[in-house]
Amino acid sequence: MNLRHHNAEDANAIVHLFTSVFATSEGEAEGALIGKLAADLLETPDDRDLFNYVAVDSDCVVASIFFTRLEFDNKCDAFILAPVAVRSDRQREGIGQALIGHGLNDLRERGVDFVLTYGDPDFYQKVGFQQISPTTIRAPFRLSQPEGWLGQSLGIKSIETLTGTCACVNAFNDPVYW
Repeated sequence: MNLRHHNAEDANAIVHLFTSVFATSEGEAEGALIGKLAADLLETPDDRDLFNYVAVDSDCVVASIFFTRLEFDNKCDAFILAPVAVRSDRQREGIGQALIGHGLNDLRERGVDFVLTYGDPDFYQKVGFQQISPTTIRAPFRLSQPEGWLGQSLGIKSIETLTGTCACVNAFNDPVYW
């Protein structure tokens, strides 16, 4: 299994992966929505605002994760981990956790202070995320499932230092994702 940054040749496989995984687990409409999100994220114009990692096995993309910049009033270097997809027939092999760990380590080496995510607490706590209150650290939009708002510090700063208004990249700038 090769864990790496995506390249331009991976784009179609990444979009297909997100579309198929979310269609299988959440229905066709959700698959189309998250597939479009993945395509839009890949179009993020500034490479400093997007990190996408893939797990490749036998020249096939079997998992992909996105980290995109979040901007806070206090100018901390923060990203959100979302979305995450592992091919349906390869789930429960630890691929997602390994890929997330790989991405977090890369961001830590780049000096990123914090990573937030919005998802299943049981899954993300396995890779170091802790639940946080949306009143303590505000999301860009009102959360439909506030128990899924999680974060972790990648350095010495406390996650509670993230304050004020939060803004996300354009692809996430729609309440449907929150």
